[in-house]
Amino acid sequence: MTRGIYITANDKVTEQAIALLKSIRVYDSDTPVVLIPYDDNYQKIAQILGDSFGVKVYEDLEFIDRLSNKLHQIFGEKFFARPNQFRKQACWFGPFDEFLYIDTDIVVFEKIIDNLNYFSVYDFLCCDYQHGGGITNVFTPKVLEDQVFTENDLKDIFNGGFWASKKNLISEQDLYDTFAECAAHPEYFDFSQKTSDQPIINYMILKRIPRRFNIVRRPGKGPGNWAGSGHFKYEGDRLIDPHVNQSLQYLHWAGIKIQPGCPYWETWEYYRYLNEVKPTNSPETSAVKPKNFWQKIKDKVKSLF
Repeated sequence: MTRGIYITANDKVTEQAIALLKSIRVYDSDTPVVLIPYDDNYQKIAQILGDSFGVKVYEDLEFIDRLSNKLHQIFGEKFFARPNQFRKQACWFGPFDEFLYIDTDIVVFEKIIDNLNYFSVYDFLCCDYQHGGGITNVFTPKVLEDQVFTENDLKDIFNGGFWASKKNLISEQDLYDTFAECAAHPEYFDFSQKTSDQPIINYMILKRIPRRFNIVRRPGKGPGNWAGSGHFKYEGDRLIDPHVNQSLQYLHWAGIKIQPGCPYWETWEYYRYLNEVKPTNSPETSAVKPKNFWQKIKDKVKSLF
């Protein structure tokens, strides 16, 4: 059995991808990572991630194009704001028997692949509080009115930037069938904030994979992870969610531009320039300067590189 991590990226998000991979490698030097190109402009990022972190490019690029084009055609070329996000569905057919998908606007704070140990019981994993905000950015109330899903089903909605499952659990035909079902009922989905893959993939998982688990529902609950949550605190060498008094597992800037002054900018900046000289022309941040967290973690991880 093989385990690994998939990411989607192109040259435009090179800086984010470097920060993500550095954070992964701080805690895990071995787990293989595969890049699914977001579009045809990926040669620069592929070389950087390959040389520095051992990242390999998804082998069957023809399959990714075929899958992506077919999914686009089902809905129509101009329906989705960011249709290339669906290329991540190639995860189901790649080299790993068990896989974790991670967006590049994330950094992790642990050996993140170990969360796949839940697969002894479950077939699909997520780890977020998307459900806490209701069905916004996923479904409309129509799914309840038409009894497509129950209230209990909707407690399992998840953010499409961090999830895990098993190879071939979803077939290529399952994807096409799901898209056809969704295309017949666009009124079921909330695309008001230009989400693309998240509503459709939530529909597919809720319909087709019953053994699913949101890791934040573990005993004692789990910490939050959205950078838009302003309550996380620095405590020694950890970033803590005081609501559950636990260290964060990862931090996700979903819907937030990563730039000086954004929430937890110093966290992202730390990982981006870990073990390299920060450019002198790097923009200064107006955010609060990091506390002793960074010096402590720097000493802690230096030896790992």
